Amino acid sequence: MDEEYDVVILGTGLKECILSGLLSVAKKKVLHMDRNDYYGADSASLNLKQLHKKLNLKEPDEKILGKSKEYNIDLCPKFIMANGNLVKVLLHTKVTRYLEFQCVDGSYIIKGGSVHEVPVNAKMALSSSLLGFFQKRRYKNFLQWVMGVNPKDRSTWGKCDLTKQTMKQVFKHWVIEEETINFTGHAVGLRGEESYLEDHTQTLPFILSLQLYANSLARYEKSPYIYPMWGLGGLPEGFSRLAAVHGGVYMLRKPIKKIEYNADSGKVIGVVADDENGKEQLIKCKQVVGDPSYFLKEKEKVKKGGQIFRWIFILDNSNKSKLPIEGMKKDGTSGQIIIPTTQTKRKSDIYISVVSKNLQTCPSDRLVAVISSNVYTENPKKELKPAVELFDQDRVLANYGILTDLYEPVQKNVEGTNVFITKTMNATTHFEDCSKEVIALYKQITGKAVDLSSDPTVVGTDDQYM
Repeated sequence: MDEEYDVVILGTGLKECILSGLLSVAKKKVLHMDRNDYYGADSASLNLKQLHKKLNLKEPDEKILGKSKEYNIDLCPKFIMANGNLVKVLLHTKVTRYLEFQCVDGSYIIKGGSVHEVPVNAKMALSSSLLGFFQKRRYKNFLQWVMGVNPKDRSTWGKCDLTKQTMKQVFKHWVIEEETINFTGHAVGLRGEESYLEDHTQTLPFILSLQLYANSLARYEKSPYIYPMWGLGGLPEGFSRLAAVHGGVYMLRKPIKKIEYNADSGKVIGVVADDENGKEQLIKCKQVVGDPSYFLKEKEKVKKGGQIFRWIFILDNSNKSKLPIEGMKKDGTSGQIIIPTTQTKRKSDIYISVVSKNLQTCPSDRLVAVISSNVYTENPKKELKPAVELFDQDRVLANYGILTDLYEPVQKNVEGTNVFITKTMNATTHFEDCSKEVIALYKQITGKAVDLSSDPTVVGTDDQYM
């Protein structure tokens, strides 16, 4: 392989596949490589037999769990904000032509050990059991104000100065109580910790995140999230198809031996892998993009930032009159549940994604629930016990735990090398952080911004299949 590529991308995780698709559309000559024999890496969706093989377990009992091929279990479960940047990227690249989406049934938060639907508009605020009588009216007024805020028009800010006041001060102005702030910050604004309350530079971005959530919810009314049928693994596959259409080359089952750099400049010159005869060859390129697992031998370039534990549960859903997770809407069997730090006294929120046959992810009499969170001890299952307690224990048929190390690039050691390293997928069950990272990396790689002008309201129409 004597030809030189503009970009070699290592790993077919979602972030890497999105970048592969975007760079190919931008007329970059792309080679995409993965050591695995399937697309998706840690963002893949696996059937039961594949999951058992990955975890070195014996074959699943299909008499108890159902047919393996009916499962599409996400290794890194996440939902897509309907009006978010990922949808705009999907539309800009026309990857929507390869996928079918459906609205997720609900968005929930835990209070006092019980599941509650997240209220995010005036009507929901007035009927929510999360709010007291007087707080309902105040929160309704607050939400109406939020939806009218224009960052470029100070006349829409009322008596608040959103360039100087913290969100804590804004909440105080609207007489919003602590428990209301709790679910607003964690389940609507999607902040995993409390620092946003004290930093005035986060006030406007936080209000915009509330608007994004509400506008996304307004599109479907059940929840602000959409999800690709047959699992998230369809996303990396869709972007891979896009790249192939624009000339991108893919190589699965291709382990990388090492990454080569120019001894004088420190810039990358290529990657080394075995050819079809087992002989080492240098694949030349101008830039390399990869997930952290491909750089673990270059310890100066990546650093470990903790661990995530994802706990996959298969639940019996044969009793249609009562869901295995009490508090979820009876007419819905998919959703995101957030247990905020204020409920557990942990450092990180706990996230639960729930999917069902409606999304073509498991048999009709089963649910798949995945608990995800950063963990800090040698007993992650004990840390995530508050989430497990939400399940009807008599309806737990199987569970699988996956502990993942979190890595991120050491920026000062990759600057000027033409190497771009993604972060390990985080524990959240939404794509907002992932989308921001990909958009920022694309600009670093190309010097140009991603086109986000596409109108996300067209997803779900016949246009997406044209």
